Order: sequence, then C-alpha cells, then structure tokens
Amino acid sequence: MGTVGKAISLLELFTADEPELGLSDLARRCAFDKATTRRLLMALGGHGFVEQDAGARHYRLGAGLSRLARIREACFPFLQTAIPVAQDLAGSTTETVHLSEFGVDRLITVHVEHSSWANRVNIDVGQLLPLHSTASGIAYLAFADNATVKACLTGSLEAFTDHTLVEPAAISKSIGEARDRGYPICDQGHEDGVIGVAAAIRAADGLALGTIAVAAPKARTTPATIVERGLAVVTAAREISMRLNGENLQTLRRQA
Repeated sequence: MGTVGKAISLLELFTADEPELGLSDLARRCAFDKATTRRLLMALGGHGFVEQDAGARHYRLGAGLSRLARIREACFPFLQTAIPVAQDLAGSTTETVHLSEFGVDRLITVHVEHSSWANRVNIDVGQLLPLHSTASGIAYLAFADNATVKACLTGSLEAFTDHTLVEPAAISKSIGEARDRGYPICDQGHEDGVIGVAAAIRAADGLALGTIAVAAPKARTTPATIVERGLAVVTAAREISMRLNGENLQTLRRQA
C-alpha cells in the first residue's frame, strides 16, 4: 500500500460512533507503527484533513474534508437535489429513508431521514453498505456497469446474517429480479429483523450513481407494505434522476 493509500485508510477509520481516535488506536487498527501513523497524521493535519484535540490529544476529521465535499456538491448537487425527495418519502412511508452514493466497492450513506417510531431502523451518515447484502447494494448492481457487478460476484462475500446471499448465482438472480421489478427486497440480508427496499438513482447514460432506500422493522412489515414502499422508492429514485439529469428517465437506456 502506498503512502496515499495509507493516509486514506486512516481517514476511513473515523465513524459517527467513533468520531475521535487516539494515535495508538489508529496505528493498531491500520497495523502501522506509531511513527508511520504520526507522520501520516501530521501530513493530513497540514492540509486540514484531520485535527487534534488539544486536551485529549485525540484526532478527528478536519474542516479540509468539508471544503472538498462542498466543492463537489456545488459541482454535482446530489444532496441538494435528493434530500427533499427523501424527506417526502420518509413522510409518506413513516419509515427510515437513506441516500447512498457509490464509493469504490461499497455504497456510502450520505443522508438519513430517521423514522419517528420508537422501534425503527437506525443508520449513520457515513455508514458503508456492502453491495451483496443490502437492498441499496442490489439496487445499485441492477444498473451498474458489468465490471462492478463482476467484481462484486467474484470477491469475498461476507454473511452478515443467516439470510445473507453469498452464492453468486443467488445474487445474480436477485439483481435480475430487481432490474425487472424496479426494486429489490432485502429480507434480513444485512441485519436481523430489518427489511429494506431500494431503487437506483441513475445518470444520463442509465448507469446507477447512487440509491434511495426505505428500511423498516420486519415486525411492522407485510407483503402489502413491501409493495407500497417498493413502488414509492422507485418513484422517488426516478424523480431524483430526472432532476439531476434534466430529462425524463424513461428515455434512458436500461442497463443489463
């Protein structure tokens, strides 16, 4: 792994649950020695990508990353376009709605509208979603390029629950069903007791660039509500795609 890769791997350790980490923790989790870790952190800090708490001496993500994120959003207003639609979907379904964008080999959760129910599905912004075990992932693969699908099916597939699909043939079947139906149904594939539906947000060439999903407790889900949520999430994804592309999604080519 090169220097840039090592630095990025440090940044990826920070999460909503653990926004601050010490030098020893960072070094241990990345399997770097402390001297290397400190040197990387100093370089990242010099560009504002991390900052250190003066008292606890723990590190956290810096404002430099926010600057880059704002530049990207100004050039490609994904959140500005998608959040109002996600809010409407959350209101109509009364369940948790989340938006994701693709990042290398997984989806990155970029926005969440949590349900007001006490018993709800909780998802964190920044949470990484595997492609093979989530409704969002299968929805993305249904309209992804062939290389992305092949990389997923030939990679190491983790079983998160007893219901996770790990056989390439079964995942391929799920992808095909999602493409035909417009949305996949993930019944406890990533987390026990959770059922999700999702749809791909697509670029002008028809390929997926992200997803919008509804996640709900299995105890509050029936076959009828699955269909209702599925149709609603397809409509929401189409609306976001149309707003991003400035054209009717029906004119876009369906991707095999």
